Amino acid sequence: MERNVLRLSFAALVATMGLACTAIATAAEPVAAAPPPKPYAIPAGTSAPVRTAIEAKDRPATDVARDFDRKPAELLTLSGVKPGDKVLEFAGFGNYFTRFLSSIVGPGGSVTMLDLPYTEARSGKNSRDFVAAHPNTQYVVADYNTAELPQNLDAVLNVLYYHDLTLNKIDTAALNARLFKALKPGGIYFIVDHNAAPGSGRRDTEKLHRIDPAVIKQEITAAGFELVTESKLLANPEDDHSWMVFSPGKRGTTDQAVLKFRKPAK
Repeated sequence: MERNVLRLSFAALVATMGLACTAIATAAEPVAAAPPPKPYAIPAGTSAPVRTAIEAKDRPATDVARDFDRKPAELLTLSGVKPGDKVLEFAGFGNYFTRFLSSIVGPGGSVTMLDLPYTEARSGKNSRDFVAAHPNTQYVVADYNTAELPQNLDAVLNVLYYHDLTLNKIDTAALNARLFKALKPGGIYFIVDHNAAPGSGRRDTEKLHRIDPAVIKQEITAAGFELVTESKLLANPEDDHSWMVFSPGKRGTTDQAVLKFRKPAK
């Protein structure tokens, strides 16, 4: 019996050593690194204010990693935002574009972030911290149906959020009419959104967070704006408009409409 006990003890020792060796080997195996972000090149001819904003050293690495897909220099150039402008930004949570806008308009301009109350839990503190560090910005949380809009605006930006307006029970016709009044003559209403299938209207808005750009164009021009640019800058022919925009591995790569509207100068 004593011999059997010794055999069992030896077997247990060998098993323990095997597990230890396995643990060491596993610990020594390299962990697969996340792929580096695709490099983004600012186009030649980009204005100094836009270039400075994008090349700022204090931008979060997570923001910089999104530049390749979002093409910020091209979008901001197309928007026409410039030093001294008074800008209203819808759904600024995350502050990706807010950083650029604050830098571009400079101390002579202003940027007002207008967010719906439900975003407070996920972005309120970050947005207030941003405002504390950037005196030319303001953070307002309000129902878009009743919010008091800044007046004499040079530009309004709504990036990837127009489709969400109806999901949050916003009267888009009334809001667009109020924005028309809030903008200066010649002021710009700049919209980027995820494309839905042509002719689908808002059919896929709730399920996929997409909208047919024809709906946006119809609603904005009905308020008195004129469409001055419809860009294919963020077009993606590989997107068949059937997948949800937040799908893993797909986020940021949707086929997107880029629409620049203007309030007539007269």
